Amino acid sequence: MKKILIADDHDVVRAGLQRIITREFGAVEFIEAADSTEVLGKVADEDLSLVLADIKMPGRSGIDILKDIHQLKPDLPVIILTAFPESQYGARAMESGAAGFVNKAHVNAELPTAIRRALDGGRYVSPQLAEVLAQYLGNKSCRVPHESLSEREMQVMRMIASGKDTGEIAADLSLSDKTIATYRSRIYEKLNVKNNVAIARYAMEHRLVD
Repeated sequence: MKKILIADDHDVVRAGLQRIITREFGAVEFIEAADSTEVLGKVADEDLSLVLADIKMPGRSGIDILKDIHQLKPDLPVIILTAFPESQYGARAMESGAAGFVNKAHVNAELPTAIRRALDGGRYVSPQLAEVLAQYLGNKSCRVPHESLSEREMQVMRMIASGKDTGEIAADLSLSDKTIATYRSRIYEKLNVKNNVAIARYAMEHRLVD
């Protein structure tokens, strides 16, 4: 029997995904996680067939933990699910090793296909993401500034944009205030901004936070 981990911090979303998957695949054992720490613990402990991970979770994002998942279970496919558009995170997710990227607005139509592809050892690229990837690969010199951020810098940037201060971010990520301040300085430089208000404005303009 397939065993699928659904990682999302909303009970309703996890229940809805289970209904879609059961309808398409029949008997499936579901494991649930509400944050990144739970995800990594259950990836380590369970013999999983697939992980479905939201980008926005408490702690680290679904994209941030992709490398950790692959270190624990190199052959375990991970599909990223999100309300963010393909243009913002699709290319980053695929570059980080995701087996697919599905926008929640298209989950009924695309998720079953993405799961089949991932379980067969392939990768799922939707028509929307294919267009984004073509532009991304063909116009590297025209990329927007936030695409130069590392995964950790992107995570810190989004937390700053959501209104968290240095101490809160440090506590959430189990890092020192000094380390977060260093990340913040790099973000200022790469985005060409001077303060946290400008980071928040940039993130909203580019739909990097909801």
